[in-house]
Parts: sequence; structure tokens; C-alpha cells
Amino acid sequence: DNVYTEIVPDCSRATLQGIIRGRVDLESVIHSDGWRGYDGLVDLGYQKHFRVQHSHNEFSNKHSHINGIESFWSYAKTRLVRFRGLQKQTFYLHLKECEFRFNHRQENIYLLVLKLLRENPLS
Repeated sequence: DNVYTEIVPDCSRATLQGIIRGRVDLESVIHSDGWRGYDGLVDLGYQKHFRVQHSHNEFSNKHSHINGIESFWSYAKTRLVRFRGLQKQTFYLHLKECEFRFNHRQENIYLLVLKLLRENPLS
């Protein structure tokens, strides 16, 4: 499963559902926490929306867990803390780098970047 990150202006239902509709296929299985911004995904056609309720000390249940995204945030925090702070204007680039590295963590990143550069030259 791949991770997608985006810096959002707020965590409202409209904002989150707009991003989800633009990025997630209706047949996808969505695992989320109980944040109210995720309310209504089933009404939008996402029939496979499973939740864990952190507010009830629930971190997994028989249908759902969010270990994948928790693993990503652990990875990103460990990687970003080494910088001892980042400039606000470069944070997005660092976050997207973490996303790329996490999504390709089983691959040789060096060889992958070389391949991407050959297929998409900078000039």
C-alpha cells in the first residue's frame, strides 16, 4: 500500500473528502481513525471504510487498523528530526521525499532515481 501526503489548509470534512475523491478509487479499502472529517465517505460511494476509534483507546479491531500510516509517520519523523528543524518553505519537499522513500523502501533508491532521470531528463 502506498502513502500519499498533502499539506492541507484545514482538516474539515470538505477538504479531506475533496482530496480523497481526487486520489482514491471508489473500490479502495479505506482505513481511518474516528476523525469527524472522514464522516460521510460511505455516502460518497466508498463502501469499504473501516475505522478505529482512538478516543476509545482502540488502535485496531477485527476489521481495521491504521498501522500503515502510523509506520509512515514514525519513518518520516525519524528521518526529519535529523535536520533539527526545517524551513517552512522547504517542508513540503522534505515530506514528499519521505513519501517517495517510504513507498519505495524495498527498492534500491539510487538505481530507481537513475532510471527516473534517464526516462525524464532534467534538460
